[in-house]
Amino acid sequence: MNTSDVSTHERTARRARDWGVWLPGRPGPFNAITDVAGVEVGHVTLIEGDNVRTGVTAILPAGQAGSGDLALPAGWFSLNGNGELTGTTWISESGCLSTPILLTNTHSVGAVHEGAIRWLRRFHDGSRARFRLPVVGETCDAGLNDIDGLHVRPEHAVQAIEAASSGPVAEGNVGGSTGMTTYQYKGGAGTSSRRVGVRDAEYTVGVYVQSNFGRRQEFMINGVRLGDLGDPPATVEAPEPEPGAGSIIAIVVTDAPLLPHQCQALARRVPMGLARTGANAGHFSGDIFLAFSTANAGVLDSWTGSEESALELRTAQVLPPGLVTPLYGAVIEATEEAVINALFGAEDMTGFRGQRVNAIPQQAVAERLAAARPPLVSGFSDSVRTPDSPGARDQHQADTE
Repeated sequence: MNTSDVSTHERTARRARDWGVWLPGRPGPFNAITDVAGVEVGHVTLIEGDNVRTGVTAILPAGQAGSGDLALPAGWFSLNGNGELTGTTWISESGCLSTPILLTNTHSVGAVHEGAIRWLRRFHDGSRARFRLPVVGETCDAGLNDIDGLHVRPEHAVQAIEAASSGPVAEGNVGGSTGMTTYQYKGGAGTSSRRVGVRDAEYTVGVYVQSNFGRRQEFMINGVRLGDLGDPPATVEAPEPEPGAGSIIAIVVTDAPLLPHQCQALARRVPMGLARTGANAGHFSGDIFLAFSTANAGVLDSWTGSEESALELRTAQVLPPGLVTPLYGAVIEATEEAVINALFGAEDMTGFRGQRVNAIPQQAVAERLAAARPPLVSGFSDSVRTPDSPGARDQHQADTE
């Protein structure tokens, strides 16, 4: 097998909801980060010979036209810092994101960073910025991929950016997530979205994860333990992971008008969604999350024109702090489902030195969940229902069909 695949969004794998798995909340039409208008995703997947299982994923906050100059309010949060997400110190200082976001393996951050700069110089050469600080995140695929071979090159980052588009997003063994595992099953790329009503307005929250963490005994959905299903983890010259080892990068986006500190508050809710699937961040875990808003574009731009130009004040619309809570719930729900979709979207993979990681047994998982007591809460935006509430069981059945 020798392939280098530039992927957009063709997806053959069935997602969790397609298997009847009940999950709370109301997704957007694609149930993906691209449900937020303007956001695009692209992948380059590298599968070569027996040992190369890696790639690059590009997330463009404002499409190719805007993901180089357009400053968007942003904030980030590190739950545990055994990982890397470049550009975050400038995001903390400026409160803005103005470059593509790229994800890859741990040892390829430098090559992808260089590729991002090459693309920015080529397509945004007229920009006022004389320096570039691209955002590049990583998780470690050393089990399935020859990570020390440095197979990702700058041109792969450029190709991933150029492949980006809106619409459905490929999940599982694609892009930067190609060699990643989750709960010792094959994992990788996953995404989900939620539509949230805030009084008479409606906003969308989207989440994308590069998921690479956890052990079998921790894995659960809706409180049901599932890690005993399927073949046991296969190891070839690979030790049992340390408790809490592994990493996850999560990207959160919303079209709600938020300030940077409110975006950071969204990023801080990601761990609550991870915990629903059984995650517990440990010392060897790299759990780093970035959130941004597509509203108020350019308002916080650091560039102010020439010294001779007149002073120009800027105005932003902001969601009042007391009305942000529904967005927190949306982040939690979408994060949980994104991880689950990463598992359902992945396929068995054999890679470096014969290491093999199997996907979750989708049907067995769906059957165990169906046999368990159905959840009685439909989501953060809906009221709690009891078993005796009119239509509660009928609605649950409809949700899972």
